Amino acid sequence: MRKVNWGIIGLGNIAQKFMEGFTGVENSNLLAIASNSNSKITKFKKQFNIKNEFVFSNYEDLLNCKEIDIIYISIPNSLHYEWIVKCAEKNKKTLVEKPATLNLDEANKIKKIFDKKKLFFSEGFMYRYDPKLSKVVELIKGNEIGRLLSMESSFGVNILTKKKFFFFKKKKKINENNRLFNKKMGGGCILDLGCYPTSFSLLIASLMNNSDYKNFKINNLRKEMGETNVDIHSEAEIIFNNNFKANVNASFKKDLGNNTIIKGEKGYIIINNTFLGIKNIKIVLKNKSYQIKNEINENLYSKEIYNVSQSILSGANEALYPGMQLEETVLNMKILDYWKNEKK
Repeated sequence: MRKVNWGIIGLGNIAQKFMEGFTGVENSNLLAIASNSNSKITKFKKQFNIKNEFVFSNYEDLLNCKEIDIIYISIPNSLHYEWIVKCAEKNKKTLVEKPATLNLDEANKIKKIFDKKKLFFSEGFMYRYDPKLSKVVELIKGNEIGRLLSMESSFGVNILTKKKFFFFKKKKKINENNRLFNKKMGGGCILDLGCYPTSFSLLIASLMNNSDYKNFKINNLRKEMGETNVDIHSEAEIIFNNNFKANVNASFKKDLGNNTIIKGEKGYIIINNTFLGIKNIKIVLKNKSYQIKNEINENLYSKEIYNVSQSILSGANEALYPGMQLEETVLNMKILDYWKNEKK
């Protein structure tokens, strides 16, 4: 079986989890790594048995490696656009960690470049490859809850306070150099967490028959800014042209979890732990209710790697469904741009 050779630039926490996902994936080979940190290079080279000739101390050298089929970009958000473009210049297929860009203008430029070159590109939302998500899609397409009406999806983790004694909480000291709180590095809860419920809203809206989910407006924007001038809590309402409504929430201030409710004319679906590996799905109808539990703890990065590699082996320029298509990346960034900048 032919394997797709992967190269990775940026060796942070997400790259660690992603690289662990190669275990047992038959159509993929973790070939090369690049980092400007010698300590990380040493650690990852040893942990994942990377050969010396495929260990690079700068990104450019990895891009010039002819043996690499696709490059996974796992560096700060503010550097994504620059290195996506450089990958395209070297005719390298690309998977970039979410969010793909900082704004809509960058996303549009990337689409133009990759479309012109007919070169593979995808944005790394690993939750898209959850088998239980496919079950949700199957239920909706099968008209289990009837015509879709609305949904609410949230992703929020309190990273601003810490528990002290008993019920008392203490405010954490914010490091302005932390990418989550640095505006120039693409910080803020909307880009970091809000991109999940917005991208999921696009997927669900696309399931409606005779719908035009590509047209939408944003209402009821609410945003709270933190001391480093990035958004720390925000809410928005997306109204799609088919009258399907999605309420989305993101927060660094509140433990919102990452759950979703999808409502239809006949009932609703509750998805527990939507974006980090669905734990269970509850379907509530007028005359009955039932659950679909996830008994297997699957590595979603493994699913993502397999799907992307299979897409490449099949000759596709985009991830096979339900992976993020390039047009979806642009639409998602359009929503995020409106949300961040409070446009309607």
